[in-house]
Amino acid sequence: MDPFEVRMQFLSLLRKLNATQQSIQKVVSYALKYFSRCGEDLWDCIVEECQKGSINHRINILYFLDSLCETSLLAKSHSQVDPSTSTASTTKSKGAFYVDFVARDLEQIVEYVVPQGRQGLPNLTSTKQILESWRSKRVIDPQKVDDVMTILDARQPSLDTSGSNPTDSSAPSTSSLSRNDIFKRIEEDRERHKRLRERRWVQPVSQLPTTGTTSLATFLPLTDAEELTLDIEFENEWDATSDWNEDDVEAALEECELAEGRRRKEPEILDDDEGGEEPMDLS
Repeated sequence: MDPFEVRMQFLSLLRKLNATQQSIQKVVSYALKYFSRCGEDLWDCIVEECQKGSINHRINILYFLDSLCETSLLAKSHSQVDPSTSTASTTKSKGAFYVDFVARDLEQIVEYVVPQGRQGLPNLTSTKQILESWRSKRVIDPQKVDDVMTILDARQPSLDTSGSNPTDSSAPSTSSLSRNDIFKRIEEDRERHKRLRERRWVQPVSQLPTTGTTSLATFLPLTDAEELTLDIEFENEWDATSDWNEDDVEAALEECELAEGRRRKEPEILDDDEGGEEPMDLS
């Protein structure tokens, strides 16, 4: 197909996009297949559809970009491992596939998905979840994500108060959605939230070339890629760990008593003549 046919077919797939993984993966596969020939043109199609699509369709495009970035990073790591595709020219031309485009136009994309006013309110929470995922997994530079999150956080009070004035007709209302659109949005939100829950445990793609042999433990300094992956795993575990509290103290005491082979009870004072010792004070 010539570039024009590729573009038109991609637009057709993009306009039929919904929240199901089958639909998303179909568009992702097409975008990666023709990246080397028409990558820039296909990205322009994505931005264009995100700008003029409905508010429900825009959030579908954002979730599509999430899968597109993940698949692009996987394809990049595989191209580095495969000797037949790991030449310098190939690596330079491919880069990180569409991840570079998303990072470059991130603020513009979020502006389209979450427009100012009450119209953007339905997409606000889902957009923040996607951005948080990109930041924690280092899909995009965390500083760029923080800048966009700051803009959304500053805009949220105005979005919340815009819905409290029923006489304000300056911004389009979500009530303009038809009944079928509302029910469709509910079903698609369920599908998207299920997908997010499934992917919360997934660790970021390692950028290290993998071999069939197992590497030995070493005290040599970590490489940048190894240190990055370890930092992400540590931060995820740290965020999921609660602060030290009374429950933790009780659990520690129970573990100590089990280790000593005792049951939890009031400490008994033994006579010194019998050679007994008082329980250790753990307070």
